[in-house]
Amino acid sequence: MSALSSVLPQGLDSYAWIILGVLAAVSVLALTVSLYKVAQFARLGVGRRRSARAVLDRWQAGDANAALALAARRDCAAVRVLHATLAARQAHPHDRGAVRERATQAALDELSTLTGSMRALEAVVQAAPMLGLLGTVVGMIEAFGRLSRAAGAVDPSVLAGGIWTALITTAVGLAIAIFFYFVAIWLEGRITAERETYESLISAVLHGGPHADGLHAPVPPMAHPAQSHPARA
Repeated sequence: MSALSSVLPQGLDSYAWIILGVLAAVSVLALTVSLYKVAQFARLGVGRRRSARAVLDRWQAGDANAALALAARRDCAAVRVLHATLAARQAHPHDRGAVRERATQAALDELSTLTGSMRALEAVVQAAPMLGLLGTVVGMIEAFGRLSRAAGAVDPSVLAGGIWTALITTAVGLAIAIFFYFVAIWLEGRITAERETYESLISAVLHGGPHADGLHAPVPPMAHPAQSHPARA
C-alpha cells in the first residue's frame, strides 16, 4: 500500500484505497500464478521436442526396442506421451483402439497438468476491470452525494477532483487486466502448441514403424482437458 501511495494522488477516499487494495491482491495472485506456470513449463519440458524427435526417428527406422528404451528416460512431457504410446503399441501391435486410447489418456494427463491454475489467471483478467469500474461507480456516487449536500455555490474543482479520483481505480484495473491478458494468451499458446505436438507424435507412431499394418486410420483430435475432466476445478 505504501508503494501505491507514492505514485497516486494524496487524499484518496477510503473506498478508493479498499478497491486498490483488492486490485493489488489479485495482481499479486496473478503474478504468482504466472511465475509458477513459467517454472512448471520449464520443469515439464514444454516446447522441448529434440528428444521426442530422436525417439520417433528410432521408431520409424524400425528399431522399436531402442526407441522404447530412449523414451523410458521420460525427460519431457512429449517423451512421456511417446513412451506411453510406444508401450501400448508394443503391447497391442494390432489393436488400434487400445493404442489410441492409452496414448490419448497419457496426453490428456499431461495437458491437464499444464492447464492447471490457468482459470485463476483468467479470473483475474475478467475481475480486475470490473473491480476498477466498481470503484469508479462508488466514487461517482460519493462525488455527486457531496454535490447534493453542498449549500450555495459549488466549487467545480471539488466535483472534478472526486471524479478524477474515482477513475483511478478503473485505470488500475484495466492496466492489470491488459497485462495479464497477454500473459494468459502466451501461456495458452504454449499449451496449444504442446497439444498439437502430442497429436502429431501419436499419429506418427500409429502410422509408422513396426507393426504398422492395420493401424492406418486417422487419429481424431484430442479433446481439451476441461472437456475430458469436467469435474476438475
